[in-house]
Amino acid sequence: MVIRSDERPVSVKEHMRDGAGQVKMCPIMSAGQLRSAGKLFNTVTLEKGCEVGYHMHVGDCEAYLFLSGEGELNDNGTVTTVRAGDVSFTEDGEGHSLKNNCDEPLVFIALVLNR
Repeated sequence: MVIRSDERPVSVKEHMRDGAGQVKMCPIMSAGQLRSAGKLFNTVTLEKGCEVGYHMHVGDCEAYLFLSGEGELNDNGTVTTVRAGDVSFTEDGEGHSLKNNCDEPLVFIALVLNR
């Protein structure tokens, strides 16, 4: 199966997880295609000042692969800068948030897997 880029819908979420601004999301695969393995496999874009608010993972875990830009990741209370090529992983029972403080869009892949 090939899923063409022009066949993948882009959605905009306001105040995702109570974060500031908008989050642009484009599914790589749908939850149905992931079956019981996962919940989300998306390309995500944060413009300057936008964020995914702090949230906990319960019964699942999440990986981010940063493709471009730079952001501020809160990883269980530890704040660090992430850049293209970096990967973050939030385990079941842990929490995180992500904010773009730079002029360039922060683009990453988010993958939420069931535990």
